[in-house]
Amino acid sequence: MSRQTASMRADYVRSDEERINWRSSVPFIAVHLVPFAAFFTGVSTRSVVLCVVLYVTRLLCITAGYHRYFSHRSFRVSRPMQFLMALAGTTAVQKGPLWWASHHRAHHRYVDTERDPHTPRKGFWWSHVGWILSDRYSATDAVLVADLARYPELRFLNRFDWIGPWALALLCLAIAGWSGLVVGFFLSTVVLWHVTFTVNSFAHVFGRRRYATADTSRNSLPIALITFGEGWHNNHHHYPPSARQGFFWWEFDPTWQVLRALRVLGVVKDLRTPSPAVRAGLTRPPVEAPSRETVSVGSD
Repeated sequence: MSRQTASMRADYVRSDEERINWRSSVPFIAVHLVPFAAFFTGVSTRSVVLCVVLYVTRLLCITAGYHRYFSHRSFRVSRPMQFLMALAGTTAVQKGPLWWASHHRAHHRYVDTERDPHTPRKGFWWSHVGWILSDRYSATDAVLVADLARYPELRFLNRFDWIGPWALALLCLAIAGWSGLVVGFFLSTVVLWHVTFTVNSFAHVFGRRRYATADTSRNSLPIALITFGEGWHNNHHHYPPSARQGFFWWEFDPTWQVLRALRVLGVVKDLRTPSPAVRAGLTRPPVEAPSRETVSVGSD
């Protein structure tokens, strides 16, 4: 890893705008310290259950919602369900749905180039978390998410992305007291953050490459296990529109199984999956250019 990471770090030099803004990063750092308050609040059984439940449910909100739906539109849902998915996604404290989707779409469009928000070629630490702490990527690129930004309710959630997390934090406090807040909410949030970040960092450094994509994406079972299927990252970069990232039955992808169950219930429709030719590596989907429609995401 060290040799490969070192070579990546030498590929691109970060601009001044990409330096970490330590002042604006204080809240992010502070959240990492809150779980240590468990030494004073104690750890109750109820708070541990909350921690596990919130990790699982919010991870699915990111994998199925923010990633496979909002970023790639790999299935269809009703407008009310779209709103609920976006609201639930904000509770993971990874900013709003438009911000998340715009940067992920930029990652795919400019993968492993200087315009890729979190390429490991600017350093492993940068790809894992550094890019989030810089000023360059604090705004939402409305051009890349014009299809989503036309919904005023999504623009509202993107602008007021703190509503979901604060409401969930207060609910945890009400359910399990201070231990529920510290362990149930904050600890699960920190774990969820870094599990999500592994796809940007580790999944571009460790693992195997089934497909010869023009990037550093890799398939990794350990990452797939902790991210509910997102670790099949080389599969994903080979065919981004797919709602199924574990292309074969032996590839662990519980997010796909949840989406299949929701299809049976009529909640989701038109799940996109790779054809046999795509899975065999014989063809790939065309790269979709972002819409040129401009939409303001700073107002509702």
